[in-house]
Amino acid sequence: MEGTESISHTGFHAGSFSVNHETRAAAEAARRQVCIMSATLHPFPSHHEPVAAPAARLALKADGTSRGLLDGAWWPRSRDLLSELPSLTDALDPLWGRITRVAVNPTHWPIIPRKVPVHGRVVKVGWFTTEIDPHKLLLLSYGTGRWDLLVIPPETGAEAAARLMAAASDYDGPPLTASALVAADEALHGVSVTDESLDSSDRDEAWEDEGGAAAVSAAVPRQTGPAGRVGPLIVGM
Repeated sequence: MEGTESISHTGFHAGSFSVNHETRAAAEAARRQVCIMSATLHPFPSHHEPVAAPAARLALKADGTSRGLLDGAWWPRSRDLLSELPSLTDALDPLWGRITRVAVNPTHWPIIPRKVPVHGRVVKVGWFTTEIDPHKLLLLSYGTGRWDLLVIPPETGAEAAARLMAAASDYDGPPLTASALVAADEALHGVSVTDESLDSSDRDEAWEDEGGAAAVSAAVPRQTGPAGRVGPLIVGM
């Protein structure tokens, strides 16, 4: 009897282990099946949808105006050419023809990529230390020509940016280089055009609060040239 009871006892536990193991295996299989069904019913996208970059902030001279030394002004949101140039070329391509090359002075650009991808093509980027003003961007358009933009420092306050955009896109000028224009604004108002206390989101909010594009238009001096001429073209603001 003792032997039989011992055998039965042992067999009981062995059987219990087998049943428990099978139960867990079945539960695991059912769980996997539920996961598979869930994945089938609610598939995750294979890639993230690209987030559209903010439009470039530009003030450009109207067609037919005297060029002077600048064709307008650009107020980038950062010093990252890889992220800033695509939105700039998006805005300028329909106006000036396809932009193929860009050149800058490296003084205010920490990284200068040789090529920037833009909608399946590339824009070539170059730099010059003496030939290009540190506050200017030079663009070459396919089959059209050359364009020069004042680059307003990204950290510039909204009021100063509006003044500089108005001056750079004025019908009659300005007869100043890009750096001279920035220096003249600082001297006239007694403060630097930049405000390091504002981060990028604060600057954008300040730009909207202080009038944005309307502030640029309002800051344009009264024009005394030919009647019927149009004002500067304001883009992305």
